[in-house]
Amino acid sequence: RMREVDLGCGKALLIKESGEFHAVGHKCPHYGAPLVKGVLSKGRVRCPWHGACFNIGTGDIEDFPGLDSLPRFQVKIEKEKVCIRASKQALQTQRRTKMMAKCISLSNYNLSSTNVLIIGAGAAGLVCAETLRQEGFSDRIVMCTMDRHLPYDRPKLSKSMDSHPEQIALRPKEFFCTYDIEVLTEMQVVAVDVKSKTAVFKDGFKMEYNKLLIATGNTPKSLSCKGKEMENVFNIRTPEDANRVVKLATSKNVVIVGASFLGMEVAAYLAERAHSVSLVELEHVPFKKFFGERVGRAVMKMFENNRVKFYMQTEVSELREQEGKLKEVVLKSGKVLRADVCVVGVGAVPATGFLKQSGINIDSKGFIVVNKMMQTNIPGVFAAGDAVTFPLALRNNKKVNVPHWQMAHMHGRIAALNMLAHGTEISTVPYLWTAMFGKSIRYVGHGEGFDDVVIQGDLDELKFVAFYTKSDEVVAVASMNYDPIVSKVAEVLAAGRTIRKRDVE
Repeated sequence: RMREVDLGCGKALLIKESGEFHAVGHKCPHYGAPLVKGVLSKGRVRCPWHGACFNIGTGDIEDFPGLDSLPRFQVKIEKEKVCIRASKQALQTQRRTKMMAKCISLSNYNLSSTNVLIIGAGAAGLVCAETLRQEGFSDRIVMCTMDRHLPYDRPKLSKSMDSHPEQIALRPKEFFCTYDIEVLTEMQVVAVDVKSKTAVFKDGFKMEYNKLLIATGNTPKSLSCKGKEMENVFNIRTPEDANRVVKLATSKNVVIVGASFLGMEVAAYLAERAHSVSLVELEHVPFKKFFGERVGRAVMKMFENNRVKFYMQTEVSELREQEGKLKEVVLKSGKVLRADVCVVGVGAVPATGFLKQSGINIDSKGFIVVNKMMQTNIPGVFAAGDAVTFPLALRNNKKVNVPHWQMAHMHGRIAALNMLAHGTEISTVPYLWTAMFGKSIRYVGHGEGFDDVVIQGDLDELKFVAFYTKSDEVVAVASMNYDPIVSKVAEVLAAGRTIRKRDVE
């Protein structure tokens, strides 16, 4: 059982499991979800919103998203009473950053050599660097990124588009200085020589490494029609892109191409700010491949009720300008849409082109192939995040690409542990969420190739849970207004148990 208890200057989560009492912070450090509404199972509590897991004995984070652990409080039983001792500070912050090492030998290095080089500064890169320090690694760590910012919360770019970089930073600048994690911004690696263990940068600078993590993520696809290079046509990649789109879209006409997660989240965010929002998509319902037709339709209806207009089963044939600015979007169906801003969300490709000649194994779609330890075919070279395919325990170790925030965190952690020769295999269950019009869809598992959907609840009321099945097995579950069902399923799947279609029915 779990109970939230008030200690005067803050709350704690009191847990009783197998006759033992534990007390930890009551809020998930990721986005502040009340953990008492989460799922308690075998020594850990799982967040009801985004699936992060914490050990109830130590408070340590065991699955992601988020970077911090929970504070742990002392519990004593005195004359039938449960007494909790907690520091005011821990009760107020409700988070604990794990102990970390620092670099003890910076002076031994010249500028162009490092022990660990991390290419990419998203969730995977940052968690890798932090895990190394948490495990006592005291050598040089260098991260490099093409971005001009320190690592930030990328999922927020399409969900709260006017966030400033400082507001969505994953760690403050001081953090990187304190723990000697060096971040080189606006630095692009253009080649990797695995024989000499050297990364070559665009400006000609070379850096030698001992261990390498490649976590470069994705590059968005652009449109292939006339006028795609025009001003006011955006892929949302950076906080600047997102901020600029909000500014230009306010009280104007917006056309979004692609009913992807990004496209739909942007449409939802701009719906009450723009004069009009139109969405162009090849399929006949949004999210069809991912959530199935019925859930896709329910989501589409919610958007239409919020003044978003859909143009389905068509694509863009031309973008037209007037005085150098975007004016109209012409569809293949012949329809012409007025447009002051166009946002493109038509998918992405792995950012791995620079590895073509490297000898690192890359599949036909451009994904880096890794094993369960996030190792590539080259010793000492690891890869993580959106740019990899890895064996998913949940689906009989089928090689999959899971381009989601939680998974990138876990990849980074596993890579770091194996750089330190821990022999740790990845076995985490994919968990993701999307937020639109103040409502969240949570999703767990890997539904690729599902052949049926069993729905409970009411799609029209947007209160439902959908079980995605393949032959007789539940491979994924999505829900809206039905917490904590998705976190419950995540715990069942994480324990290696199978849910059958008949169990659901």
